[in-house]
Amino acid sequence: MAWNEPGNSNNKDPWGNKGGKDQGPPDLDEIYNDTMNKIRKAFGGKGGNNNSSGNKSGGGFSSAGLILVAVILLLVWAYLGLSTIKEAERGVVLRFGQFHSIIDPGLQWQPAFIDEVTAVNVESISSLTSSGKMLTKDENVVLVEMEVQYRIENPRNFLFSVTEPIYSLRQATDSALRYVVGHSTMDNVLTTGREEVRQATWRQLEETIEKYHLGLQVVDMNFLAVRPPEQVKPAFDDAIAAQEDENRYIQEAQAYAKAREPEARGIVRRMEEEAKAYSSRVVLEARGEVARFEKLLPEYEAAPQVTRERLYIDTMEEVYSNTTKVLLDSEGSGNMIYLPLDKIMDKQRQAGVKTDKNAPPESGQYSPPVNQSSGSSRGSGIRDSNRFSGGR
Repeated sequence: MAWNEPGNSNNKDPWGNKGGKDQGPPDLDEIYNDTMNKIRKAFGGKGGNNNSSGNKSGGGFSSAGLILVAVILLLVWAYLGLSTIKEAERGVVLRFGQFHSIIDPGLQWQPAFIDEVTAVNVESISSLTSSGKMLTKDENVVLVEMEVQYRIENPRNFLFSVTEPIYSLRQATDSALRYVVGHSTMDNVLTTGREEVRQATWRQLEETIEKYHLGLQVVDMNFLAVRPPEQVKPAFDDAIAAQEDENRYIQEAQAYAKAREPEARGIVRRMEEEAKAYSSRVVLEARGEVARFEKLLPEYEAAPQVTRERLYIDTMEEVYSNTTKVLLDSEGSGNMIYLPLDKIMDKQRQAGVKTDKNAPPESGQYSPPVNQSSGSSRGSGIRDSNRFSGGR
């Protein structure tokens, strides 16, 4: 049943009309006046009603209420002015839309609605890629792809010098790369000159950035891919492989030379020392021979014949000591003589081994035996002379 249906004793107007005669919505002016009266009473004022002629009555806001509102608004304004700048960021302050200053990391306060703070990360490193087909100096086409790593160096220039600094950096990279590749040959770009091309592109890009004041700093540049067109790619792959083999062979040769040089120097040093030792030994032996003959000279002057025979006997003794001797009677007795050749040969081999052990390093050099003393030489010579004289 509707609220205003005939016969309904409980007529309740949803708009607040008790009699149920006024079926329209309430007056907006009355709602506004009631709300304002309630606010005035809350802040210590006096409420009032509007008469039919539209005149308003009632008191205004009290001074305590105004102060409270002002304090609240001031606290809200101070809170809105707080900002936190991270360690890796710098804050760019705009005052009434114009650049004012750059603030350091930490908790900062700037007047709200007057200053605007924009945080800019100046430590993170970003990258972009530049690629495309480029014409070289010798009129060949190469496919080049280069990566640029950069960071923000000057926040003010980064925000206000150009409209889109990242896009400008990309265009500057393309321009610098095409300029450098256009002044290089295809072989240099693909093989040995890649580092030179990278350094030249880096310098050219930094000059462009400095002119436009982008506020960016190039940290590094790297070739991602440099390749010829697909039609000639196998031939250039063979050329690159040959270049790598050449470098490998050169490094192996250098390593072999470095390994052999110390050995050669050691051999040369050893030969020098052996030569010096041989020279010293020969000189000392010659001096010993001279001293021996100087001592032998007085003996020879005293008894020349005896001395000659003594020298002859000593020489023959040394010669026959290294040979196998068999003495036979020339007249012959008619008896069979047994010669133990096997034992003679064994003794000869043993004597040869002993001779090799005692022999000096240089073969073919003969050193006459040194006489023990002048007195013993004279006595031996006299006895040998008497023996040979008796035999004759």
